[in-house]
Amino acid sequence: GIPKIPTPAILITMKTFLSRLKALVFRYYYRFINARVWRDAPPGRDVATSTLILPIDHRPIRARMYHGREDHPIIIYFHGGGWVIGDLDTHDPFCRALVAATDCTLMSVDYRLAPEYPFPAAHDDSFHATRWILDNLNTLAPNNGKAIIAGDSAGGNLAACTLASMPEEPRLVGSILLYPATEHYLHGFPSFSEHARSKPLTAPIMRWFVDTYMGDITPADPAAKQVFLNRRTDYRDFPRSLIVTAERDVLRDDGRRLGIRMRQAGVDVTYHHYDDEAHGFACSEGPTAGHQHFISLASDWLKPFSTTP
Repeated sequence: GIPKIPTPAILITMKTFLSRLKALVFRYYYRFINARVWRDAPPGRDVATSTLILPIDHRPIRARMYHGREDHPIIIYFHGGGWVIGDLDTHDPFCRALVAATDCTLMSVDYRLAPEYPFPAAHDDSFHATRWILDNLNTLAPNNGKAIIAGDSAGGNLAACTLASMPEEPRLVGSILLYPATEHYLHGFPSFSEHARSKPLTAPIMRWFVDTYMGDITPADPAAKQVFLNRRTDYRDFPRSLIVTAERDVLRDDGRRLGIRMRQAGVDVTYHHYDDEAHGFACSEGPTAGHQHFISLASDWLKPFSTTP
């Protein structure tokens, strides 16, 4: 006869199916929202792009390269989305706007997402992609041999954690961290409760992102230190950084605390807090005044890295 599937196995299978279905729905919704807010021809439409497959040993990683000028640094960018949603297309308008304003070549990395690929997949992909890009700067689009690592939200987390994994890399000269996630939600930062209902990133959504990505890894697990940068005790090796936070954001205090600790370690930190903005304002709300101000801020911050006389 037909063998019976044990009840626990059925429950596990159903849980996995529902988790992946929820992630799929959120991904389509996120793509739809981003396409709608950016539909009115954002800056950078004429920026030239190339799609690359980075030949990483453990698995190929897709990336989109936006071509800039040879006297400017290359920006290695990781999109946000809680390690669960987001892709090269959701952040394409933002990347185009940043390249158009700064003339920097930008490499947007398409790392693996949970729940299909839980921790440490995204962090491993980010590290290996960055390592490959740095080792191949001479053969990529125009750049001056310097690299800035950047990202928003979960992407800011990936950027900062990758930076922490390369403490003596001379070509990584700076970082741009947009409202980065740096700690587990159980840590108790005030902003997580103060802005628990502030959209678009509410506390329940952030908890789901973290739980989906971390899987069975608990906050007390030593492996969690790889994700939650707030637990790091030494920031002296970090390069010059631009950290941006928004007031109506559960992650407000994540970025604020990171900026304080980096400054205390002697890092050159430019910290800018947007009192009237919510999470995602720079990348996912379209060409708003907040977005335009950030693009101007980033452009000015990046100028010293140019080799233009």
